[in-house]
Parts: sequence; C-alpha cells; structure tokens
Amino acid sequence: MADTDVLKVSILGRDSIHCGFHLVPYIASTVISTLTSSTYVLITDSNIARHHLATFEAEFNSALSASQSVGGTPKSRFLSLVIAPGETSKSREGKASIEDFLLLNRCTRDTVILALGGGVVGDLVGFVAATFMRGVRFVQIPTTLLAMVDSSVGGKTAIDTPHGKNLIGAFWQPKYIFIDAAFLETLPSREFSNGMAEVVKTAAIWNEDEFAALESRAAEIFAAIQSPSTNNSGRTKATRSAAQELLLSVIVGSISVKAHIVTIDELETGLRNLVNFGHTIGHAIEAVLTPTILHGECVSIGMILEAEISRQMGILSQVAVGRLTRCLKAYNLPISLTDPRIANLPTAKLLTVDRLLDIMRIDKKNSGDAKKVVLLSRIGATYEPKATVVQDAIIAKTLSDAAKVVAGVPTHHPVKMSTPGSKSISNRALVLAALAKGTCRLKNLLHSDDTAVMMAALVELKGASFSWEDGGDTLVVQGGGGGLSVPPKGKEIYLGNAGTAARFLTTVCTLVQGSGASDETTIITGNARMKQRPIGPLVDALRANGNNIDFLESTGCLPLSIAPQGLKGGHIRLAASVSSQYVSSVLLCAPYAREPITLELTGGQVISQPYIDMTIAMMRTFGVSVARRIDEAGKALDIYDIPVGVYVNPEEYSIESDASSATYPLAIAAITGTTCTIQNIGSSSLQGDARFAKEVLETMGCTVVQTETETTVTGPPQGQLKAIEEIDMEVMTDAFLTASVVAAVANGKTRILGIANQRVKECNRIRAMMDELAKFGVQTIELDDGLEVIGRPISELTKGVSVHCYDDHRVAMAFSVLGTVIDGTILEEKRCVEKTWPNWWDDLENKIGIDVKGIDLHSVNSASASNTVSQEASASIILIGMRGSGKTFTGHLVASNLDWPCIDADALFEEKHQIGVREFVHQNGWPAFRVAETALLQELLTAYDQKHVISLGGGIVETAEARQLLKDYHRNKGPVVHIMRPLDEILAYLGAEASRPAYGEPIPVVYERRAPWFKECASHEFVNHVSIDASMSNKKGTRHEVIRFFKHITGQQPNLASNLVPGKRSYFLALTYPDITHALHRIDELTQGVDALELRVDLLSDMTSFGGSIPSKSYVQDQIAALRRSTSLPFIFTIRTVSQGGAFPDSAEKEGFELLKLALALGIEYLDVELSLPEPMIRELVSRKGHSKIIASWHDWSGNMKWDGPVVKEKYAAADAVGDIIKIVGKANSLRDNFALAEFVMEANSKPNAKPILAINMGSQGQMSRILNPTFSPVSHPLLPTKAAPGQLSFAEIQRALHLIGELPRQRYVLFGNPISHSMSPTLHNTGFEVLGLPHFYELQQTTEVGQDVKATITAPDFGGASVTIPFKLDVIPLLDKLSPAAEAIGAVNTIIPTRTNGTDRILYGDNTDWLGIRKSITLHVHSESVHSALVIGAGGTARAAIYALQSIGVKQVYLFNRTRRSAQVLADAFPHAHVEILDSINEWPSGIVPPNVIVSTVPADATSTTEASGALTLSRNLFLYRDGPAVVIDMAYKPAVTPLLALAKEAGDNWTSVQGLDVLLEQGYVQFELWTGRVCPKSVVAERVRARYAETVV
Repeated sequence: MADTDVLKVSILGRDSIHCGFHLVPYIASTVISTLTSSTYVLITDSNIARHHLATFEAEFNSALSASQSVGGTPKSRFLSLVIAPGETSKSREGKASIEDFLLLNRCTRDTVILALGGGVVGDLVGFVAATFMRGVRFVQIPTTLLAMVDSSVGGKTAIDTPHGKNLIGAFWQPKYIFIDAAFLETLPSREFSNGMAEVVKTAAIWNEDEFAALESRAAEIFAAIQSPSTNNSGRTKATRSAAQELLLSVIVGSISVKAHIVTIDELETGLRNLVNFGHTIGHAIEAVLTPTILHGECVSIGMILEAEISRQMGILSQVAVGRLTRCLKAYNLPISLTDPRIANLPTAKLLTVDRLLDIMRIDKKNSGDAKKVVLLSRIGATYEPKATVVQDAIIAKTLSDAAKVVAGVPTHHPVKMSTPGSKSISNRALVLAALAKGTCRLKNLLHSDDTAVMMAALVELKGASFSWEDGGDTLVVQGGGGGLSVPPKGKEIYLGNAGTAARFLTTVCTLVQGSGASDETTIITGNARMKQRPIGPLVDALRANGNNIDFLESTGCLPLSIAPQGLKGGHIRLAASVSSQYVSSVLLCAPYAREPITLELTGGQVISQPYIDMTIAMMRTFGVSVARRIDEAGKALDIYDIPVGVYVNPEEYSIESDASSATYPLAIAAITGTTCTIQNIGSSSLQGDARFAKEVLETMGCTVVQTETETTVTGPPQGQLKAIEEIDMEVMTDAFLTASVVAAVANGKTRILGIANQRVKECNRIRAMMDELAKFGVQTIELDDGLEVIGRPISELTKGVSVHCYDDHRVAMAFSVLGTVIDGTILEEKRCVEKTWPNWWDDLENKIGIDVKGIDLHSVNSASASNTVSQEASASIILIGMRGSGKTFTGHLVASNLDWPCIDADALFEEKHQIGVREFVHQNGWPAFRVAETALLQELLTAYDQKHVISLGGGIVETAEARQLLKDYHRNKGPVVHIMRPLDEILAYLGAEASRPAYGEPIPVVYERRAPWFKECASHEFVNHVSIDASMSNKKGTRHEVIRFFKHITGQQPNLASNLVPGKRSYFLALTYPDITHALHRIDELTQGVDALELRVDLLSDMTSFGGSIPSKSYVQDQIAALRRSTSLPFIFTIRTVSQGGAFPDSAEKEGFELLKLALALGIEYLDVELSLPEPMIRELVSRKGHSKIIASWHDWSGNMKWDGPVVKEKYAAADAVGDIIKIVGKANSLRDNFALAEFVMEANSKPNAKPILAINMGSQGQMSRILNPTFSPVSHPLLPTKAAPGQLSFAEIQRALHLIGELPRQRYVLFGNPISHSMSPTLHNTGFEVLGLPHFYELQQTTEVGQDVKATITAPDFGGASVTIPFKLDVIPLLDKLSPAAEAIGAVNTIIPTRTNGTDRILYGDNTDWLGIRKSITLHVHSESVHSALVIGAGGTARAAIYALQSIGVKQVYLFNRTRRSAQVLADAFPHAHVEILDSINEWPSGIVPPNVIVSTVPADATSTTEASGALTLSRNLFLYRDGPAVVIDMAYKPAVTPLLALAKEAGDNWTSVQGLDVLLEQGYVQFELWTGRVCPKSVVAERVRARYAETVV
C-alpha cells in the first residue's frame, strides 16, 4: 500500500475517523486487515459509481488477493450495488431493495457494508446495516462535504416517509469513517456550499475563533477545492499544498466538534441537540422544497431564522445575526426565503407559516406539542446546552413575511434607546478605511444589507481585508492603500438594491489596476429596481475624465462595465441635482487620481448638501483635506479642490447612530403623546436628518430638547399635533416619509418641499406615500418637488390597512409609526427594513413597547385556491365609467335580471340636493361637487351595500378619497365594474346630451386622464356592446353576455363547465386563430362536443407587432367581446411562452401578467396560470380570481419529466396549493409513459378532496393519454388553421377511440309512439351521434301499447334513453322511478333518461322537454322581460307545456282559449300561479286588453282556418294587433309547414316572427340530446339534415 498520512479524530473512545487525501488504497487495506469478513459489499449511487467505483473495485480486489495469498485464509468476496441517486432512494422501498440484494447474494452476519456517497447513501445504507441480520458492521465513506462534516459522523441512520425526513431509523455507529478530501475536487461548487452550511453551523454554536476564520477566509477556502491535485498529491504531508492543508483543517475542525458532542451525548438526549441549530426550521423548509433546494441551503435559511428568533427573544444581538448572515452569504448560501433561488420556485408557494409549523410539529427534538429550537446567545455559544422550548407565536412571527402593528401607547415610556449605526457614515467609513493605509477599528458599524454588500464588493476587489473583535461589535479593517484588482473573469459584483454602494463603487472601480489584458473589466450590477435607478450623471462625468464605462443594459443605469484605467483627475464637471451621492463618490476617490481634482458641481441647486459636508469631514479625519472655494463676497461656491494623497487609517473610528432611523422612534413619541430619547444623535451630528426633531416635530407642537449627543422628544396629547404650513426638507430628504405620516394625523395641511430626488430612491417615494396614505383615507396633493398632506383626526382614518412597502425600508418603518395609532396596520414586506435597521420590529416591541404580530400574506391574500371567495353574492354591484358609456342602461338591464333595484347616483344626488348636477356645479364649482359626490358615495356604499346595482357619475374617480372607497369596496365587499365604450361612440352621445355640466376641457383629455383611475378602482371591466338605443336591446348575443357576465362575477350563477365533475368527461377546444372574428361564422361547428373554449392569447395577432407575439390589451378585449356574442361556452384564457411550446416571448413576463389580470377583470371563467410565473404574481392572480377558477399548469417539453419521479410530485403539490384545477403536461417517449401517467393520476385522485387533474403527454406517442384523460382534455378541430399542440385529436376522434377500447359502449335510443313512421327524431339524433363521433344509434319502436316490449327496451343494459310521443306520454309514467318537476306539473313525459344515483344503481327518470322547446322558441325572438302577455290556443297536453313555459319566464298574463271552456278551466286550475284568464273568443279582444305579443297554438292545423269552415276554428287578423315591439307566434302543428295561423302571421306587421312546429321539435330535441349524452347537440348540422328530411317527407 502506498504511504498515506491521515489525521485521526476520536469519537466514542475510538480513533475511527480518518481524514486525508486520495485514501482509496488506504481504505481497502485498513478495512480488510481490521474488519475480517467473508463478504464486503460496497453500495453507491450511479453518479458516484461513474467516478470512483472502478477504483474501489480494483483496490479491494487487489488487497483481497494479497491477503488471501498469505496464510491460506478463506477467500472473501467483494460485491457492489449501484442504486438510483437522490432523496427518493432513501425510502422503505429503497431499503427493501438493498436487503433483497444482500439476501439474494447470501450475505451473512459477518458481512461488512461500505457506504460510498453523500448523505442519502450513508443514511440509507447505515439503516440497512443496523437492521440486516439484526446488525452488521459498516463503514462510512462520504463523498460530499455535507456528508463528511455532518451525516456520516455520529451514527444516525434513517429513511424518509411521506410524513417527514428521517422519521424511521436507528443509532448505529460505523466502524470507520474515511474522510477523503480529494473527492471534493469533483464536487460541484453548489454542493461544496451545501456542506459549508454545516461547517458554519458547527462553528457558530461552539467556537468563535473557528467562525472568525470562516468569515475572513471564504475566498481561500473556495479556492482550495478549485485547485485539483495531480499524481495523488496530498496523500502524504510532504506532497500536501497549503490549500489542501486549509481545506483539511476546516473539515477536521468541524468534525472534531461534532465528534466531541456525540461522545458526550451519543443518543441525543440533550447536548447533541445543539448540532441541530438551523435544522428545526431548515428541515421544515427542506420537506417542502426537496429535492430542488439542498439540505445545507435549507439549513442556512433555518440558521438565520432561528437566530432571529433568539434576537426577538432578547437573547442574541443584531451584530451576531449580521455576522452569521454575512458568513453564510460569503459561501453563496441563501439566507432568506425571498432569495430568488427559493422565491421563483413553484413550490415556494407552499412555504406558508401554518405549513411550516405543521411540519415542525413532527420533530424528534420536541416534547409533545412544544417545539424546541437551538438558540444562539452569541457567536460560538448557545443559550442552553440543549434545544430550548419556543412558543409557536414567536416562531410564527419570525417566519411571517408581514408585520401587523398593534396600536397603543409605548409600554416602555419614557423610551431611551440608540439606533443602529448610520448607513451613510458606515458606507463612507468602509470605503475610506479600505482605501487607506494601516488598520482601523470601526465601532458601531451598521450591520445591514447595505453594509454587507459594500464589504463583499471591497473584498471582491481585493481592496481590504476584514475581521471582527469584541464579539463582532468592532470591525477591523486592514486597508489596501488604494490597491484594487479586477475580479475574476465572469464574476460580477452584485449590489442588490444598495444605491449608496452602487454610486460609491462606480468611482472606486475606476481605481482598479489591471494586468494589461484588453478584455479586463469590472462589472457591477444589481436587482431589477437598482437597474432603474439613475447613475448617468456620475458616469458622464467619469467618461468625460477619460474613463471607459459602458452601460450594459439601459442607458443611465446599472449594470456597468468599467475598464481598469485609474482616475485621471484634473477638472471634473458633475451634475449634482439628482443625488449628492454622485458628489461623495468622486470626493472619496479623488485623492487616488493621477493629478489633483477640481470638482465643479453643475445643474442647479445641489441636493442634500449636508451629506457632501459629511463626506468632506470624514475625509479630513482620514488625513485628506478638501477645500471649497468661495467668491469675493465670501459665498461658498459649488467647486471643490482635492489634492492627491493617501488616506491614513485612524486607530479607531466610532460611527454615529443613524439620524434617519432615529426619526421613527421620535415620531412615535410625537404621535402617541409620549417621550423618547435617542442617544448618540444630537446637534453636533454630521447628518442632516438630525435636524428633524427641532425643525419638524417641534414645529408640529412637540417639546424637543437636543444636546450635542442626545435628542429627546415629548409629544402633545394624542390628536393635538399641528400641521406645518410649509417646510423645505432638502437637507433631510429621507426623513420626509416620517414627516408625512405624522402630518397625516396633524390638524391642517402640511406642505413638504425640496424632496424631488426621492422619486429615484428605492422606489418613487413620493408616489408611494400618496398611494399608501390614501388607503387610510388621507388626501394628498403631488407637487413638483414635494407633496401636501391633508391631516385628518385619528378616529376617522381607516383601520386594518395593508401597506405595500415597495421593498423600501423607509416606507415600512414610516408606516409602522402610523400603525401605533391606527389599529391593525399591516406592513406587507417586513424584511425590507434589513437594509438599515434589521431588528426594527424587535426593537419596536422590546425597546419601545409596541406589540408587533406576524402576518402570513399567503393567508391574508387568500393564496390557497380552496379558500372561499371574499365577495358576497348578494353584495351590490357598483358601475363606473365615462358619462355616455352606457352605465345607466346596463345597470337597469342587470338589475332587472337580478331582480334588484337600480340606483343612478346622479339622479339621487339631484334628489338629495334638490338641484340638478349641472346647476350645482354652476353655483358651487367642481371641487364642491366632488366633495358632495364623495360623501354620497360613502352613504351609498354603507346604506345600499346589498342587492343593488349602483351607477356612479363619470367623474367619481377624480378624487383620491373616492378612489380609495371604491378600491376598499371591491377588495372587501363586492364588484366594481368599469363599463367601457369606444371613445368615438362616447363623443357622439355626449355631443347630443345636455343634462349634465360641461367638462370645461376636451373630452378626449378627460378620457385619457380618467382611464388609469378607472382601471385602478375596478375589479372588473365590461366592454359595452349594448347600444344606448333601447330598440336594439333585444340582440340576443349582447343581452345574454350582460346577464352571463354579471351573474358570473357575483357568483349567483358562475358560467362554469357542468361536465367538470367526477365520473364525467370534459373537453375544451383550443382556438388557434390570430383573429378570432374569422371563426365566428363557424363557431357552432368548431365547438361541437366541447365544454369550453381556450383562447390562446399568445397566438392572437393584431398585425401591429412583428417579431413577437404580444397582442395589445384593447385587441384582446375586443376579441373576447366578439367571441362572447357568439357562444355561451365558458372561456379558458391561456398564454404559452416559446419555451412552453407557444408564441409569447419568454422575456415578456410582465406583459403576460398584465394580460392575465385583464382576463380576470373581463370575467374569464378559467385562467391558465403557469407555475413558472414568480410566486408574487401567482399570489395576486389567485387573490383576484373571484368566482373564476385557476388552472395551475406545468409544461415539460423536454421529455425528461418522469411521471413516477420527484419532479412531477413537486409540481403537483405546487399546483394543488394555488389551483382549482391541476394541469401537468409532459412528453411521451414511448407508450409506457402513458401508463405511468395513468398511475400517477390514479394516485392523485385517491387523495381526500383531490382536485380535478388534467394530465396528458404531448406528441403522437402521447395520444393515448389524451384519449383517457377525463378532465378538460384539449381538442382540435379540422376547421382550425393549426393544432395548438402536437398530438392533439378532435373531439370526435377521441370518442371513436374511447369506443374502440371499451370506455364508451354503444347505446340504443328509441322513440315510443304510434304512428311515428314520419318522425324526424331518428334523423335528428343519429346526425348528432355521427357528427360527435358517438357510437350510439336511435331508432323507432312503434307499438300499440306500453307493454312488455317497451319494458324490455328500457331495462336493457344498452338502453341509453327514449323519446315518447302520442299516445303514450301518460301510459309510460308507471314504468318510471322518478319524474322531473316539469313532467309532474305538465302531467306528461316525452323523455326517458336512465341515470345512476350512487354510481351503480340505475333508475329511469321521466322528463318533459316540450316546454323547453316552446320556451326557447319564444326567448330566441322576444326577451322574457318584453313579453307583457301571451295567448295559448288549445287545452291538451301541449297546451299544459306551453303554460308551464310561459310561467317559467315570468309572463304576467296568460290568455287561454279552447272551444270547450270546461277543458280550458281544468287547465287553468292546474296552474293557479300562472295568471291564466280564459277567453270566449279570439277574434275580438275585450275592451281594455292589450293584444298579446306571444301566441302559441297547440291544436292540429286542420282544426283551424282563416275562413268560415265547418268544425274548424276560424282565425282572425285581430290576433296580430300588437305593434309596439317584437312578437312571436308558434304553431305546434307538425304539418303542413305553413299552417293557417302562420299564413295569417305573414300578413301581420314586421314585428311578428313565425315559428313552425318543426322548429320547436328541433329545440326540444336538442335538449333531449344533451340530457342523454351530456353534450350540446351540433345544432347547425342537425337542423340542416332534419329540414332536408322534412322537405322530402312532409312538405
């Protein structure tokens, strides 16, 4: 065996952990010589086997041969088993598979098992060893850093179950643990980081010195695994490099701690719990995110969250949390659930507080229901020598993504506290100390995101080194003297949203020294918001000075590419009207220019002069003096002279507390009437914001005492703050947000000026404050360089407001101040405060005494698709829109259909004020009208919030207060619908309208101004195609759409697919037209058999954009509106990107999101939402869905997704969390993939409350899955221009396939009657079956009686249904099990339907569809509201159906005529609520009767005549005297085609429409067809064939 040097670590009294490099020969020799066995079994996974199995086999076989050639020992075997990689192998099934292998190979109790691999292999194989033959010896050979330092040490073995990780296992100590660090050379860098999480964890709980080394040497440690060894170098100490020594020392150091702990507490009864720091929460996260996110990554997040719990409990300092955060980030580990690697995962939606707490409930450390968490007390030590019981409420508060401030008086009044170190001074100090010579100790440095970013960037540039003293309270900076290096090629410096760091580092990077290579460059970049924030003026100035700087994306913003040229110096002109940070950036770096710099500031007034003064003062402290020029009159000029020099680090520099942060506790004192003292901030402060107390709060009525180093504020009694008429806050711009919230409760109007630069901070802060204050009911006015805030009494402000923080720390903290007096205020993004005051929420509670609760936004925003819709079905509907858009007309139409009152707000205004709106405006002006209008709106929303339709004036959106009322209403109560109409139509209407006041400005200008406000206030949008002209109101398509839309959005009758239920099959047609209007004339054919229409929005094209597929919103609106008028089917709104097989650009995520929101606003029934969308977008769509349904989709075009693999389960879980319907689409590579899919669906459907699942495979191989899929199968049609996806089939093709495989048996349908030889029913139904591809057939069964032959037919297994005609409509009833209400009322059955009551038992159900045929024939031509009275001729069974139909549509008066009055009376008595009046004659109408506009004749045609005829009923033209609107006459006689009654109707006015008996037969036949098959009859084709057959046989 080759010489090998190993480091041995003792555990449980044995030196069984051996550490070194290239140990395979050593392992083989050691195992064989010390663990004698008949069989050695090495178990590894396929990933490791590729790299190392052959080497192990060769070394073991060689060692065995050598040992057996000495002394004649019995021959031993070496076996190997390769298992599948990944967590899924760590299961009961995976364990059984290994055990079967061992038994099959006759392994006995002397077997030695070697586990070669990561944690999964070690845990699984160790558990097998613990139980096989009641325990056999085993050896751990970990191949990942994580396994080396964690899972392989300590003897824990386990497998996973569906209930959680590692819940079944045993303690079983390995005989050896071989740590071969050479394995790490092939380990991906992510896996190395994964292991470093455990290394950092061990140091954090045990050894501060080790932790400090990990903090400062991250780059060296990473480099150690990136230097591969050759010729087995490192196997001996002599050949071991410095990098290898470092790596080995890190590993051994971590292992040694764990080995020591395990030795003391092998069975984890106390001390060993400490190694679970970060695991309580980390394991819960891992249970949701596995396998996508690795164990160490989850533990990293868990460590931060558990450290925050300790901080929240007052045990751990923010300094320690900050150090832990920076250390983990240095190893490229996530430290928050908002990390893009986490947040962008579909499964991130499952990380709700309740879900995580529920998973944590099953934890081995727990004591009953009490959860235990390892709490740090400082870096290197824990609070207890074991895990500590922590209440759920504390954990929940930390896990929550939002905070709720509980209003109240600070319980720690009077408050005395310090704020964190100044962000401005901290960042300047870091740059100065890094550029300086020598060592500087920085005290009170801010531990935040911003400073962490700055430090990381300076390390990347090799500009300085950092270490910590005093437990992290002091940062030791070893300055680099201005020496800076270009980062490695491909390495970008990421700055997040740290604006200060971005501005300062832009100039710092010009100082970088290159090696001379032409392609050398330093790239600095940031997050999406940082890429919008301006940096152009600074770059322009540096370019003018000779620096080569390129904008890599948007001009004027990050990212930047900066060439390493040095800073030339000389005269630099800089525009400083946007940010003083540009000035400070140049000043800080100026001493390192090649020649002295004269910095001249241009562009008008310089912003935030105190920050420039701060920079100059700090430069002086570090040894460089800046001279500011003055003119002859002694006035300071904006010109600065900076000499060439080198900063010299002072031995110590103490950083002031942050004055901007101090404004929040001081403002709390002001607003609550209490006292607060802030230490380390006073009149001598370098910071402009230190003036806030004296210049703002004192002016507002507070008592302020300020010394050089302290500031104390005492507020007046609550409610007595005074507004400030005008204040210029240019010297303290960041404090304007605090001033704004205080002004919100002050008496009067406060005007704040000098803050224009706040529009380009972390967000547009002026706009943000205005929008969020409006939620509280506070009115604001935007100014060019500021805003006005109109204060209101605290009691009048809205409670329970949810504040969107725009990821801006100052917005969050400012509104938390307001929350101390406005109860229930929620701050949505609580973690954004980490930028400057990471422990603000803890300090607010622990130091100030204001209760703060955690809020899970997933719950607040109804992120679970199963949650009930917040809007009530009975909530009033609010209509908004431009005057002339049709609000009043639409409102009356909706109200009449819902049977609700309609209120016109303008009419009510005039009634209330006893003056017309026009005159009111003339007398009082528009502002007074708006105030009165808003007050009326408040009354309406309070007094008429149930079962009313309220139409508001067009200008209601002109005021912020009214807009907020409308937004609050649709969020919490009911729908607000924007009625939209083309501008040209509005202009035409308003040109003739004179009852309302003139606008005083062009209508298009008003239209454009209000458009975004309407959108902001509305929950829905209705594109109005109902003409204002009442004569057009009968257009069936538009009227039907009004009714459908409003009944859907209110939830009174959601327009959903009826077949989308268990036991039925449902389908949708994917429309692939670029312009849907081309399909409208064929829509009946296209929709044959389907339950819904999919609108493929990515395929729409308005021909205005080329090279992409992003249709405009207006085009999409018009397409949907046109399609709505042609079909009543529900719509599925779908956008497929290019990578998903569609045409929408992958990069247009925001545009797609806006279209999805538009779809919900338009009342789309089903919204297809791809899980690849960012989680916040999905959450918002779910919260907006109302009564629509979300189809949560995942498409995998690669063919790599396996239906029995972990990925599909992950996607299913994510879809289940947000969707009402789950859609997963894969790609079939073989027929077997369809069987795997079927198994997956079967398992999914077996779960309690399983949601409908659409699961199919694409491609021709996947067509079987399309045939078998029962839920919303996508289908094509021969008339479509293209198929929406490869492998799509038509509806008819699927039905034929289902029949062939036995899933759709042929059924027999019959007509009972006599005589029936000329019946059209066989033609009707068989045509429908043929067109839809159904295998059924319909035939005549003429019989003289309802006897045994009829009974045999209806009880046969293949009986599908029957029509019944004369004379058997009564005789058949005794054979039936149940009748419909209609059949019972009419007293006749014409349809028999076999149905199943519990899935198995069949009953025969009798129905009557005659009345439906009659009703449809009426409402097709006259809307039900327009039927004022009707005449029925005849008193037989069909007349009964006619009266039943008229009663169902609410006809207020039915006249009945029959030659035998007694029969008519019997019929009238049968319908006491139908308002039937019997007439003695129909040739003359009695006085006072308005002739009816609906006539239904149910007598034979040969029993009527238009002339006097014996035995015939004479018909007169007087029947058709009605002329005031649409009217219809129906003759139920089957033949002739034109009866005497219909002939008379032709001579009547144009308002009369004639309906033949054949038309009614078709309508009732369509209903029969749907009752039997569950499919809408293909009417156009069926009607065409029936009419042709009728012409041949009857006419």
